[in-house]
Amino acid sequence: MPLSKTQSSFYRRLYLAHLIEHGIASVPAIVAATGMPRRTAQDTLKALEELDMRCEFQPTPGERHNSGNYRITDWGPIDRDWVLRHAERLRLTLGYPALP
Repeated sequence: MPLSKTQSSFYRRLYLAHLIEHGIASVPAIVAATGMPRRTAQDTLKALEELDMRCEFQPTPGERHNSGNYRITDWGPIDRDWVLRHAERLRLTLGYPALP
């Protein structure tokens, strides 16, 4: 059974939070790890707040052009451990490539 738009959006947010937790924490790194378009990655990062998750951008000192990484500072109602345990299933369901 194919995923609904609601399911795929929710799973994408969870998987993106998982990537951030594991150091894949910039838009270029997320795009490279998932193959999702840059705009989708940016929109998904912004949409984490809709789940009451707090994701903050940490600029790289001395760099320009929004260089830096994101960091999850509060998972809100989402169970971080559940996401960790199910990350592979989320990845496969979304059709993303395996991480190196």
